[in-house]
Amino acid sequence: MEEKTLVVLAAGMGSRFGGMKQIEPVGPNGEFLIDYSIYSAVRYGFNKVVFVIKEENYDVFKNTIGSRIEGKVKIEYAFQKLEDIPLGFDIPDGRVKPWGTAHAVYAARDYINGNFGVITADDFYGDDAFKVLSEHLSNSNNYCVVGYNIGDTLSKNGAVKRGVIIHENGVVKSIVESSCMLEGEKVKCTPLDETKDSFYVEKDHPVSMLLNGFTTEILTTIGNDMESAFKNNQDKLLDYEMLLPDIMDQDIENGKTIDVVSTTAKWMGMTYREDTENVKNFIAQEIEDGVYPKNLWN
Repeated sequence: MEEKTLVVLAAGMGSRFGGMKQIEPVGPNGEFLIDYSIYSAVRYGFNKVVFVIKEENYDVFKNTIGSRIEGKVKIEYAFQKLEDIPLGFDIPDGRVKPWGTAHAVYAARDYINGNFGVITADDFYGDDAFKVLSEHLSNSNNYCVVGYNIGDTLSKNGAVKRGVIIHENGVVKSIVESSCMLEGEKVKCTPLDETKDSFYVEKDHPVSMLLNGFTTEILTTIGNDMESAFKNNQDKLLDYEMLLPDIMDQDIENGKTIDVVSTTAKWMGMTYREDTENVKNFIAQEIEDGVYPKNLWN
């Protein structure tokens, strides 16, 4: 059987949300956002889930979501650790947080064999998104990013970070990590890279919500990026962060093709605590429409 792995990035504590939003109940029987992602992933052929978490959160994850899905799919736990750095180097004094989203994916490297998907634990991606992701992983060795309309991903409660996809004929040219918010009829995007100017896009412009498909080639790129950073940028390591879109940009420069995969699914997130009620109402409507059963794991 083809091994199809879903890597779930769940090490973040959700500071803007005000707590551990990964285990905030949003379903009628106490389901979390990640329950719905895993349910759809299993429905469309994923047969292993790797949770990337902080080691100190192992018990709470295993006793909540882990216990619910045992027997439904194979589960592994990978720990994102500050100490997971290239051999022969030291952690700079004052560094307290891990090394970013790409580093989180790299933490799962021992559990990945073949093409794999990556999501975050605190986003609702929608059922169709996992269908199109699974199909792409089975039929192509290109990377992919599932694109959502940026206007459908914004919060009414403040600016949000988004990976704005710059593409040509469905092929990604770059992903610009930006702080985005609605301004009139368009969306203003301010790149996190302060050397780049703000720009505007239409509300139907595609963004990456960290629902991606990869081959194991990206793990090599991440490892090489870390090695280079520790060798050549010692003075910048205190703030160094490997963002997954930046790693993808490197592979694009090296000739790797990244496809934009469209989905009819609606993305929902809980950046701010005020977003929770909207997410609960949306999931209730999805259940009423027959997309998900009321009792998800029964």
